[in-house]
Amino acid sequence: MVGAPAALACRSCGAPLSHTFVDLGAQPLANSYLEPGDLRRPERFYPLCVYVCGECFLVQLPEEERPEEIFSDYAYFSSYSESWLRHARESAEAVIERFRLGPSHQVVEVASNDGYLLRWFKGRGIPVLGIEPARNVAEAAEAAGIPTLVKFFGAQTARELADSGTRADLLAGNNVLAHVPDLNDFVAGLQILLAPTGVLTMEFPHLLRLMAEDQFDTIYHEHYSYFSFAAVRRVFSAHGLTLFDVEEIPTHGGSLRIYGRHDVDPTKPVGDRVRDLLAREEAAGLHGLDAYRDFDDRVKRVKRGFLRFLIQAKEEGKTVAGYGAPAKGNTLLNYCGVRTDFVDYTVDRSPHKQGRYLPGTRIPIHGPDRLRETRPDYVLILPWNLKEEIMEQMADVRSWGGKFVVAIPEVRIFE
Repeated sequence: MVGAPAALACRSCGAPLSHTFVDLGAQPLANSYLEPGDLRRPERFYPLCVYVCGECFLVQLPEEERPEEIFSDYAYFSSYSESWLRHARESAEAVIERFRLGPSHQVVEVASNDGYLLRWFKGRGIPVLGIEPARNVAEAAEAAGIPTLVKFFGAQTARELADSGTRADLLAGNNVLAHVPDLNDFVAGLQILLAPTGVLTMEFPHLLRLMAEDQFDTIYHEHYSYFSFAAVRRVFSAHGLTLFDVEEIPTHGGSLRIYGRHDVDPTKPVGDRVRDLLAREEAAGLHGLDAYRDFDDRVKRVKRGFLRFLIQAKEEGKTVAGYGAPAKGNTLLNYCGVRTDFVDYTVDRSPHKQGRYLPGTRIPIHGPDRLRETRPDYVLILPWNLKEEIMEQMADVRSWGGKFVVAIPEVRIFE
């Protein structure tokens, strides 16, 4: 674990950052997909070096690019994943029942994307408001009937909403907390916007699972922070918010769903799952630096194993194509130096990505029918967290003897 530049400070507690967690080299922004006309132009690469704070143990990336450059026009639309839509529906139904939400309550979602979650509340007659910085994605939500404010969220936006009479009885944010460079301003905004007896619920990948399963491909520039429960609890506590419950859920390779309230709200006692998870994280060593020291070496072993598979496949005359064009796939392929010499192309269901090229690797993106036309020997599933859904959707790959492959946490071939 080598040192970090002295000028870097933890975005949670402000302590100097002096410990490297993993260095994935220089990479392009993971969602900066290329148009055909971009192929003759150079791309910008940024350091993808992750640090761990020695005081609060928040794992984090420095802000290498402004959020406006990453999120203002965004290629990820949540509604193109059937399993994610199903997860959103089930989580909405559960929270409506648990907290007895109805037409007299206000639900606000931060980073609401294309309305994939709020649609389920609206369908139950509950007033909703989305806050989404990417105009192109917000327009899709508005077209689906979800009122959406096109803004980045923070304390100022929260004050504007609160001053206009909007407070959230349920304040939701799925997979947004990691995307925030000014973490304290964001959490301060949550505290302002949350109604006095309201509930906030947020989901984010769990650092414990990332480390246990070597999920380094979930690291990219738009993910500024990687949270243990203890680290996220600390930053919420600094802004007058108590996390009273937590659930471990399977999304994105293992995530947490946290439930928060104002410190002064006595109606929601802290549950046993909070204490149990804190104890488990401490037992795993996440409250000290030693547990973080060997992650970089483990990532290098994953890289070598993946390259061995690709080299052997090519030497045997086999063809390899990808499925999916997720940001995590771009981290994997760029870190491993994989180009079209190993992976001929990839496919994606989203028309917003088809006809474009992966950043850095410049691997072309086609529609899924391309697999049936070319019949590759191996289909590399880049969004490995959706592998069951993808193998079911593309089951006919096996009809020509094709096999599915995932690379994380190690190469696995599915006959």
